[in-house]
Amino acid sequence: MQTLRSTLLLLALVGGGAYAQDTLPKMPRYDRYEKLRREIAASVTRGSVTADWADDSKSVNYFRDAVAYKYDIEAKKESIAVGDPNAGRTRRPTRDRRTPERGRQFDTAISADGKLKAIERNRNVYISDADGKNEIAVTTEGGIPSRIKFGVASWVYGEELGVREAMWWSPDGTKLAFYKFDENPVKDYYLQYTQVAIQDTLDVEAYPKAGAPNPIVTLYVYDLATKKTTAIDTKFADPTLGEYVYDVRWSPDGKELLFNRTDRKQHVMELCAANPDTGEPRAIVRESQPQSWAENHPVAQFLKDHHRFIWESERNGYKNLYLYDISGKLISPITNHEFDVDRVVKTDDDEKTIWYTARSGKNPYMEQLHRVNLDGTHDERLTDPAMSHTVSVSPDGSHFVDVAQTVDTPPTSTLRTANGKEVAQLAKSDTTKFDQLGLKKTERITFTAADGKTLCYGTLKFPSDFDPSKKYPLLVSIYGGPESSGGAEQFQTPDPITEMGFVVAWLDGRGTSGRGKAFRDAVYGKLGVVEIDDQAAGVKELTKRPYLDSTRVGIQGTSYGGYASCMAILRHPEAFQVACASSPVTDWLNYDSIYTERFMGLPGKGENEDGYANAAAKKYVRNLTGKLMLYYGTADNNVHPSNTLQLVQALEDAGQRYDLQVGPDRGHSGMNQTRMWEYFVTHLILNPPKKDALAIAWQARKTRKAGK
Repeated sequence: MQTLRSTLLLLALVGGGAYAQDTLPKMPRYDRYEKLRREIAASVTRGSVTADWADDSKSVNYFRDAVAYKYDIEAKKESIAVGDPNAGRTRRPTRDRRTPERGRQFDTAISADGKLKAIERNRNVYISDADGKNEIAVTTEGGIPSRIKFGVASWVYGEELGVREAMWWSPDGTKLAFYKFDENPVKDYYLQYTQVAIQDTLDVEAYPKAGAPNPIVTLYVYDLATKKTTAIDTKFADPTLGEYVYDVRWSPDGKELLFNRTDRKQHVMELCAANPDTGEPRAIVRESQPQSWAENHPVAQFLKDHHRFIWESERNGYKNLYLYDISGKLISPITNHEFDVDRVVKTDDDEKTIWYTARSGKNPYMEQLHRVNLDGTHDERLTDPAMSHTVSVSPDGSHFVDVAQTVDTPPTSTLRTANGKEVAQLAKSDTTKFDQLGLKKTERITFTAADGKTLCYGTLKFPSDFDPSKKYPLLVSIYGGPESSGGAEQFQTPDPITEMGFVVAWLDGRGTSGRGKAFRDAVYGKLGVVEIDDQAAGVKELTKRPYLDSTRVGIQGTSYGGYASCMAILRHPEAFQVACASSPVTDWLNYDSIYTERFMGLPGKGENEDGYANAAAKKYVRNLTGKLMLYYGTADNNVHPSNTLQLVQALEDAGQRYDLQVGPDRGHSGMNQTRMWEYFVTHLILNPPKKDALAIAWQARKTRKAGK
C-alpha cells in the first residue's frame, strides 16, 4: 500500500511536469547515450598482451588483434606463430575453474595422484576411490538436527575469509584434513525464497551477527592407514586465538598441517603448523596490530627447498617482504619500504633474487617492477615511475614483458631486458575510434581528506561534448568500504552515463587500499563517518570548479556502496542532493561477525557502542533533504532485507519521503540500471532542486540538530 510519505518504484515527480512519466528512452540526450554506450567500450584497441614465455626463455608468445605472434629474442624478430603457439613447451596442468556458490565450499577433494576422493554429503565426510567404489564414512555425527557439520565451513567463512575448501589431502594422499563446525551457539536467520511462486520456500542459515556467538571450529586429520582421526589443537598457548581458523594447507613436504588463526577482534594473526599424527601445534610467525586489524591473508610463499618462505608483513606500517624459515626464524628482511609491496612476481632460488611489484610510482596507484636479492641488498626499480606496469618475467629472469599505462594513457606492451632497457614494442593501443568519437580522457584528480591534511586521489569522467563554460551535475560512483579499491592505475574509457549530461567521479578516501596501514586504519571503529566525510570533502573541492554545480550532486553504489550512498545523503545533505542505494547495510548490528568486528570492534557497553550507534543510517533520517531511492533483493542472504526495511521504518517514523525498488527473489544485487539513471536524470537535470529550497531544508536540518 502506497503512503503519502513514500513513492514505491518511481517516478512520480512532486508538482508534475512534462517528464513526470517519461522513461529513459524519452529523456533528452538518450539517443546520444545509447549510441555511444555501444561504442565506448570498443573505442580503443588496447595494446596489452598476455605473455606466454617459452621454457628456455628464448622466445615469447602473445596475441595481438586476435593473431598469435612469436618474438625470437636472439633473432630480434617477430613472426606470426605457425601451428600451436604452445608447441614444444611444458604443458601446465589444467585447473578446475568451477566456483562454489557464494559463501560455500567445494564438496569434493581429489588426492594429488587422482586415485582417491573425499566427499562432503549431508554434513559428513566420506572417502572412496576416484570412481566412487569402496566408500567409507569418516564422520557420522554431522547433520541438520545436531547443527554440526564436517567437510564444509560456516557460510561466513566462505563469504569473509575466502574459504572455498573444507577438506585437504596430504601431498602423498595418505591423510585427509577437514573442518568441523559446531553451529549450536549461532542463531539462525530465516529468509523467504521463491516469493513470486505459488508456494514459497524458506532458507535457514546459521548466520553469526556482530557481537553474537560464533560457530565453534575444529580441525581434524584422518589417517587412511590407521583409520585414526586426530584433532588439531588450534587454541594452544592463547585461548583467545583460534576463534577463526582458515587458510588451511599442507606444508610442501607434507609433514605438517599449516593454518592461520586469529582472535575474535582480529588484532593478532598467527601462521601455525601442527603435527598431523599427534595434533601438537606451534606458531611460526605472529603479526599484531592492536590499534586496528591484522592482515588475514599475508603472502607465505615457499622456496624450492621447502624450508624457507617469503612472508608479507605490515609491521613497519607498509606491506613489506621478509625471509623466514619453517622454524619461525627470521632470516632477513627483503624489503623495507614506506610504500606497499603488491605481489611477488618471480623468485630465483639459485640466483637468490626476487622480482616483485610495489606502489612506488608517481602516485600510489602506479605499480612498479622491482628486483632485489633475498638478503635485501641491491633493491632496484626496473620500470618508469610515470606509468603503471603489469609485467611478466621470463623463466631465466633475463627479460620481461611490460604493459605500461595510466588512467589517461592507453597501454603499450614492450619487451625489455632484465635492467628495463627496451628490446621491442610488441603492441600499441589504437585510439583512432576513440578520437573519431570525440571522447574525453579520464582525469586523475587529487583532493584533501576531511581531516584537512591527507592527500587523496580519484578520477573524473566527462561527456564527449563537454563544455567548461556550462554547468554540469556531478554523479559520484562509490563502493568505499575499508580495504576496497586501491587497484593499479589502468586506462579508463568514459562512463557512458556521462552522455546523459553528467560528470562522473570516483573518490578514494581514507580506509582504501594501496596507501599503507595508517591510511586504512583511519576508519577503524568509525565506519560510515570517516570515509563518508572524505566523500563529502572531495565533492566540495570538486564543485569549486566552475563547470560543476554544487546543488546537483548525486551518489550511487551497491552493497557497501549502497551503505555509503545512504550515509552520504543523510550525514552530508549539504553536499549530496540525490542518492541511489542498492543492497545497503544500514546498521552494522545486522551484519556478520567476521567482517563487522574486523573494522568496528565489538558492539555493546565497554566496547564500541558509540561507534556502532554513529554508523547506523537510521540515526540521521531527519537530516534527509534530498531524494533517496533504496533497493533490496528479497532473497539476499548476505546483506539481509531487514537492513533496508529497518531504514524504511525509520524514514516512515520521521515522516520522510523516499523511493523504493524491490528485486523479487533476487540476491545481493543492484537496482535496475535504467530506473536508476531515470532517477538521476529526473532529479538532477530535468527537475533539479532549487537553491532556495535547499537553503530552507538545510537550515531546518541545523535547527532540528540544535534541538530548537
